[in-house]
Amino acid sequence: MMGVIVLTHRWLGIAFCLLFATWFASGIVMHFVPFPSLTDAERFAGLAPLARGAPFVPVVDAVAASGIGDATRVRLLQRSDGPVYIVSAPSGVRAVHASDGAGASVESPDLALAIARNHARGRGLDAARAAVLARADHDQWSVPNGFDGHRPLFRVALGDAAGTEIYVSSRTGEVVLDTTRSERGWNWVGSVLHWIYPTVLRSNWALWDRVVWTLSLLALIAALLGAVLGIIRIRRRGGLIGSPYRGWHALHHFIGLVSTVFVLTWIFSGWLSMDHGRLFSRGQLTPAEAALINASPDWKTVPPVDGRPSIARDVEWFAFNGNLYRRERVGLDRQILVRPNGEEQEGLTAQEVGALMARLATGCSTPLALAENDDYPAQSVIARSPVYRARCGDVWFDIDSADGSILQRLDASRRAYRWFYRALHTLDFPVLMAHPRLRDVLVIGLCALGLVFSITGIVIGWRRLGLSF
Repeated sequence: MMGVIVLTHRWLGIAFCLLFATWFASGIVMHFVPFPSLTDAERFAGLAPLARGAPFVPVVDAVAASGIGDATRVRLLQRSDGPVYIVSAPSGVRAVHASDGAGASVESPDLALAIARNHARGRGLDAARAAVLARADHDQWSVPNGFDGHRPLFRVALGDAAGTEIYVSSRTGEVVLDTTRSERGWNWVGSVLHWIYPTVLRSNWALWDRVVWTLSLLALIAALLGAVLGIIRIRRRGGLIGSPYRGWHALHHFIGLVSTVFVLTWIFSGWLSMDHGRLFSRGQLTPAEAALINASPDWKTVPPVDGRPSIARDVEWFAFNGNLYRRERVGLDRQILVRPNGEEQEGLTAQEVGALMARLATGCSTPLALAENDDYPAQSVIARSPVYRARCGDVWFDIDSADGSILQRLDASRRAYRWFYRALHTLDFPVLMAHPRLRDVLVIGLCALGLVFSITGIVIGWRRLGLSF
């Protein structure tokens, strides 16, 4: 049995020592440089105020023109070619011109370029040398599934000093992503290596999921067998812990013993990042819950859009508990929410959220606003708006007061996943989140220790291959 453990660990270690090293090294990079995305502040800054004056088609007509029968939300945005309605539902998204209800998808590179330039100017970026580089379903930075409803994407290079590139949705004409030269460079040695994220693999989500899950599991087995061998091979000499090995093998043994707990928990939690419902729940609404939350409202009750001047840059109509609300985004951290009776407020109240929860589940507690340091954090789309949590027996629901969306559904399995995955892998324990500098030092120090440990394995593996071949 021991021989099997030794041989399995040896050859799995040889196969995965380089992958271990890249995981630890890229983990340090990822702690400071996240995968490229368009932040809400960047998106809002790039929006133009809505131009009022010309008559708009009614919202109900825009929904009908979109062809989306189960529409749950409608947004009104100003684009370079005029205002557009963006109609969305679980089944998809489509844009129509607010002037006449005609389809407003973006097919022309010239239009995509104009949209990107307007967005850039709103953010104070230099767009004088902007040019369309490509129109494609996927590239290295647009592989996440969140962009599926917007593909293909136009990629526009601004030609500025930062090497900024902007991605425009062909479905809605929205800017959905931006990257800079620095972000791209660091992510090649960060997220792309860490997540095994080459475009050719990641563009096929199911294949990528199986490949990375399997590799992570084999790496975990290699680490577990190494821990077993490391403990078994401990020798005591005069009350001190010793090793039967010499040279690089002894160094590998000692560093492995010191880093065993971290390496095992980090590789295990990394494997869990690919769980996707295999062991833990995915936090998704049940069909009955989704049917209630995503029920399509009666769009005929939406009053016509008037031509009065407005400072809003983003207007959205959505249904909540059977009632239609309108939210007008007038600032990065400020909105106006108009109730069905015409009253204005900043967001949904705890009473309104509680009324929905009473229909959604039984035994729900009074919704309470989350504290900033909650163990299961959730963030509103508006920075200052509260997120309400309703505890319905064993299941918790987090609702955004700004737009009524369900941010989290936390059953016992999902709450456990938060600790087994996120806490163990990113060290976002509450005590460390309260001391970010200490957390930075721990992340860097532990990943550096894991990297040195992996390098000893690379040297040993290289020498073993030399002996074998």
